[in-house]
Amino acid sequence: MTNVAPAATPGLISAPVNAQRRILRVLVASQILSGAGLAAGVTVGALLAQDMLGTTSLAGLPSALFTTGSALAAVSVGRISQARGRRPGLATGYLTGAVGSAGVITAAVLDNPVLLFIALFVYGAGTATNLQARYAGADLAPAGQRARAVSSVLVATTLGGVAGPNLAAPAGTLAEHLGIPHLAGLFVISGAAYALAALVLALWLRPDPLLLARAVAQAEEADTAANPTTADTADTADTGKGRSGVVLGALVMILTQLVMVAIMTMTPVHMHDHGHSTAASGLVIGIHIGAMYLPSPLTGGLVDRYGHMKIAAASGITLLAAGFLAAVAPGDSVFLLALALALLGLGWNFGLVSGTAIIIDTVPLATRAKTQGLVDVSIAIAGATGGMASGIMVAATSYPALALTGGALSLALLPAVAATAYRR
Repeated sequence: MTNVAPAATPGLISAPVNAQRRILRVLVASQILSGAGLAAGVTVGALLAQDMLGTTSLAGLPSALFTTGSALAAVSVGRISQARGRRPGLATGYLTGAVGSAGVITAAVLDNPVLLFIALFVYGAGTATNLQARYAGADLAPAGQRARAVSSVLVATTLGGVAGPNLAAPAGTLAEHLGIPHLAGLFVISGAAYALAALVLALWLRPDPLLLARAVAQAEEADTAANPTTADTADTADTGKGRSGVVLGALVMILTQLVMVAIMTMTPVHMHDHGHSTAASGLVIGIHIGAMYLPSPLTGGLVDRYGHMKIAAASGITLLAAGFLAAVAPGDSVFLLALALALLGLGWNFGLVSGTAIIIDTVPLATRAKTQGLVDVSIAIAGATGGMASGIMVAATSYPALALTGGALSLALLPAVAATAYRR
């Protein structure tokens, strides 16, 4: 059954810019909360598994599980959004992430690794939803401003994402007072943050950006049919670039996600093995998450001004530098590891913003949400692969070997971008 966008009011159709401002404010508020939620799995997920299982070889499994869970959630959120709009899709995803956080806490109390892994899988819905929200920011944005709209949503994640890991120590203390293991403390914050993000979206993401965008497009089509001489004002995707655009956009985001997750996942374990505290690893991950999101306005402006291709290429070069620095940094140097993880986050940001802009510019509005969900599945699978392989590789070789391999792999972006640019 095909869902038709409800009729928009004349006021909203004539002034979508006003609606866009309100939508961005609500999305920013929800992203601040969800940023705190996603930080828990990154910071202490691997340490929880290592503590329960007593081995490093499976420390990458939590990252693999919640990124695999995010793949399933990406499909679900995309389909719900396609059928009913962004508001129910995003709110459902965040509520699912909150349920997963509660499951992790329960698993930690019971010292049950099987329940931990199931809960982390469910928790991954929050990660997927956090990323899907970036598309909502661009639904009503005009061509030439879409990357900046995406960036406005992404940068809001910085506040929660940076604060979250640095609450590891106090959250652990609070958890112990509540009879919960220390490492599970961040998941208490995560569950509350995801639940609040869902509430904000359910109450205030009105009008729904995707449904309004469809209504505006229908009104413009009707106006064009009635007044042919005023045609060509509608904002539509360049379908001639459709297939190659989707493939390139997906490839950019898949490679950057794979490299970023692999190196990021094992950095807290690497630091723990060199005697660093949870607070120190939380600081490094906080800096990393800040670098993932804070440069977004700058990146969006660069993409809109210089084009997708150049920023996608810059992503590969930046990730190479991050992998090299992480490999040569002494294990006792928090500063150099933090710098390497900052570059890792920046490279990921370049790839995500440029890749997202490519997808938005080349996918028609009628199938946009569904296609975006499917693309994010590929990104999540790449993250799951990176998370799982990272623990195995570090156990078999070393953290520096993992970092160098990731950096080298990121260079595959350069020939892909060059080939696509040549075909165009």
